[in-house]
Amino acid sequence: MPAKKVKFLKYKGKPLVRKDNTIYYGDTSDEFVLVLQITSTKDFNGLNIADRVIVQLVSTDSDLRPRDRIVKKGERRGLFDAIDLGSVWLERALSKPA
Repeated sequence: MPAKKVKFLKYKGKPLVRKDNTIYYGDTSDEFVLVLQITSTKDFNGLNIADRVIVQLVSTDSDLRPRDRIVKKGERRGLFDAIDLGSVWLERALSKPA
């Protein structure tokens, strides 16, 4: 029986995957991915929405120690501002020649 192909939600052509309060953005076969950690939420009309989000540009190089993989780190209020900033970081990092 063939393996079931998983389809991911995409943003600007890159996969966007959520696990609990952590969102991974980007293709793991690329040199870098983005990790968004929701550290606090607020109530808006009965829904919990992201309030504070830590944005990290992370290298996918498995030879590096976990702490050395973090290339850039910042914090934003709101998920939109966080992913907007992070997507710029990711595009710039992936466009640099190796």
